Parts: sequence; C-alpha cells; structure tokens
Amino acid sequence: MKISLIIPSYNRSSYLKRALQSVLSQSHLPNEIIVVDDGSSDNTADMLRNEFPQVTYLYQENKGVSSARNLGIKHATGDWIAFLDSDDTWLSHKLEKQVSALHQSPELKICHTEEIWIRNGVRVNAMNKHKKSGGWIFKQCLPLCAMSPSSILIHRSIFERLGLFDESLVACEDYDLWLRISNQYPVLFIEQALINKYGGHEDQLSHQHWGMDRFRIQALDKLLKHSILSDENRCLAINMLLKKSRIFQKGAEKRGKIESAAHYQALIDLYSSEV
Repeated sequence: MKISLIIPSYNRSSYLKRALQSVLSQSHLPNEIIVVDDGSSDNTADMLRNEFPQVTYLYQENKGVSSARNLGIKHATGDWIAFLDSDDTWLSHKLEKQVSALHQSPELKICHTEEIWIRNGVRVNAMNKHKKSGGWIFKQCLPLCAMSPSSILIHRSIFERLGLFDESLVACEDYDLWLRISNQYPVLFIEQALINKYGGHEDQLSHQHWGMDRFRIQALDKLLKHSILSDENRCLAINMLLKKSRIFQKGAEKRGKIESAAHYQALIDLYSSEV
C-alpha cells in the first residue's frame, strides 16, 4: 500500500510548516509528500528547501485549489492518495488507523475520519448537520460537504474512473467530487478524530465567496446532467437542487438581480417536472 500525500498551498508558509510537522510525526509515514505551490509570493519555496528537503515541490501559477490538487494527483506515484489542506494538521496515528481499517475492509476504496474543529485557536463542537458517517452516504453528502479533504485516503482508481477535481468550481470542489464518489462507492468511516481542522482565518474560501450554495447548485446540476444515478439518488439530488435554487431565486428577486433570478428559475422549471 503506497501512499502519496498531496498538500496544496498558497501563501501559507507558516501554516504549511505546521502541517508538514504533523505529517512527519506520523506513526505510519506516507511514501511520498507532494506540496503543490499554487503561485505563492511568500517564502514557501525557501522554507521547504531549507526545512523539508524530503518533500517533492511542485510550482504552478495561481489556478486554485482544484488545479493544485489535480497537479499533485498527476505526479503522485502511490496507489493511494491522501490530502491535507495546508492550514490543517494530522494527529499522530491518522494514517496508521486508516491503513489498518482498510486492510480489514479491502473491498473499500475511500476512507475518512472524524475531526476536531478549532476556530480562532479555540476548540468548538461541530453542529449536527456536519455529523460524519460511513457506508452509502450519497444522501448525507447532498446538503453540504460531508467529508473533509484533510481526512481522506482514496484509491487512485477512483480518479481514473470518475475524474479529478472540477477546476471550473472556484469553491465546493470537494462537495462535487464527494457526490460523484458516494453515488458509486461506499465509504469507510473511522469514528475517532484524527485531524485538526482549523478555521477563522481570512484566506479561507468560505470567507472569500458569498453564498457557497451557488457552487453546490452548480455541482448538482452537473451531476444530474452528466452522471448515471439510480432513481432514488436522482430524486434526492433533484429535490436538493430545487430546495437550494428556490432560496437563491427568491433572494435574487428581492435584490432586483433579474438575470440571477431567471437563472435559478430556469433550473427550477427544468427539474420540477421530474418530481
């Protein structure tokens, strides 16, 4: 079981250092560590060269996190791919626990774990809507992102079958991928918290883009148009798209955003006939 770890980073040298230290403290080390620098202008390159010479460093002009992860996947040599966001950290037995669990369930191709949330330096409890689970979790993946990229361990054959992260999505790219995966594969879930997920800093995508459900609607529309879904999953996906679209349509109407309101109304008209 050869594991390639991919860490995308953009102007996060200090966070990246913390993330890498958590990786190198693992009881089961990844076979390779790939950092994809998405056009940083800070001292990321020098820091890696001086402090983490064992890391494979890839640089690209700024294209976003999906492009950075995809570049890492294309260069990875492992049969299993792990991800770590540069502002998160792994607990010391993260990979060991996942490798052991996957050896016990060799038919499964994707594994995620529980997580610890830290906001502005303080541990907080996740809301019930963020509750994690395993098995066939397509329904649980519909409202919002149900798995954290930093906790994922995934067999590369899934990417070969379903494709990579969608680079046209500036946010919710993980939501899009988890929908495609959970429609086709059951998921292994480890109930033990094995990552620290940090939040509260200004460069998070959720702080940079208003109305994240806009991108989830885009992902749902794409899924419905281009993926083969069971009747049950298609109905679930349509109902979620309609629910989210109606909220945005009403909001756009209130603000006098005629073009935006028309866009969401067209989606509502398109899919309402199916339910």
